[in-house]
Amino acid sequence: MIVSKLVLKNWKNFLHVDVILTERVFIIGPNASGKSNLLDALKFLRDICKPGGGLQKAVEDRGGISKIRCLAARKYPDIEMGIVLSDSSGRSTWKYEIGIKQKVRGYRQPYLAYERVYKNNVLIVERPDMKDEQDPLLLTQTYLEQISANVKFREVSKYLESISYMHLVPQLVRFQQAFSGPGIPGDPFGKNILDHIAKTQSKVRSSRLKKIEEALRIAVPQLKELTFVQDSTGHPHLEAIYEHWRPMGAKQREDQFSDGTLRLVGLLWTILESDSILLIEEPELSLNSGIVNKLPGIFYRLQTQRGRQILISTHSVDLLTDKGIGTEEVLVLRPSNEGTGVKVASSILEIKDLIEKGMSVGEASLPYTYPANVNQLDLFK
Repeated sequence: MIVSKLVLKNWKNFLHVDVILTERVFIIGPNASGKSNLLDALKFLRDICKPGGGLQKAVEDRGGISKIRCLAARKYPDIEMGIVLSDSSGRSTWKYEIGIKQKVRGYRQPYLAYERVYKNNVLIVERPDMKDEQDPLLLTQTYLEQISANVKFREVSKYLESISYMHLVPQLVRFQQAFSGPGIPGDPFGKNILDHIAKTQSKVRSSRLKKIEEALRIAVPQLKELTFVQDSTGHPHLEAIYEHWRPMGAKQREDQFSDGTLRLVGLLWTILESDSILLIEEPELSLNSGIVNKLPGIFYRLQTQRGRQILISTHSVDLLTDKGIGTEEVLVLRPSNEGTGVKVASSILEIKDLIEKGMSVGEASLPYTYPANVNQLDLFK
């Protein structure tokens, strides 16, 4: 399954969003336009579903309703979200919708304005229901998060719970011991990726690292071999052998890897380890432009093998020069005084015209997202 449609109202930067999503989605826009916040809408639904999560915690983790609600929201302050899940043939199988209000007195808890679930376009859950009317406190929890209540649509809950996000920070991997503490749930910045690799079944781990090694041999000059090792204290490490004047080659561990090498390892490992939706932010960071240009093809081949959906935010023209990227795969974000607008690139005539004249998707669409007065930065002293 994939999320084939996303609808948002009053969510962070966005007053209103209603877009079709494909198996591979590239999200572009200026700084602070809401690329991360668009991805966070899906993470929000994941956080409702995951063990130890729920509606109240998902809202609290984001600073409360006031931090989630769009600043452009006025007469209609409710936050609304909706997704459509479609099967591999493109047929809509599930639709989930939720509206969130905030109590005006007391603890000002968030609660449900409504919750609806459709299966094959037939409404199977609609709240508030009779139980909610008898006990309004029930509306502080979604059915999505309750095992006893989501029996009819548990497939949706499990699917959303499996959403993964990766934005690896190389320094966290190199100096893991220096960043003590409980860490962030889900390890979105890759601090514990070596522990995660260590816990993977040996045969599966070897198979994945072999594929990553093949890619690194091409991307990283002189790299010959990538292996997983554990030191005398049991701590896991990645070890690379580089072609060198020494007969046995030169070895390096992850604390000597470049930022780009670590990010590429983390990115490829994350793509290979699951079939769930993967959310990636700016995969081009620290990578050579020649490698960045090849990433869309890598994403496509790996996700096709695993049948997974990937959503990627980016500022990179190099990433979007791949001729295989269609305008229907690119979401263009443009801020305004009434919140950020989101359009599929294929619906923007200026972009279509430029592509017909021979430009790549990146060359045609990224300038469309530049700030109106960006040239004035030339005057900065």
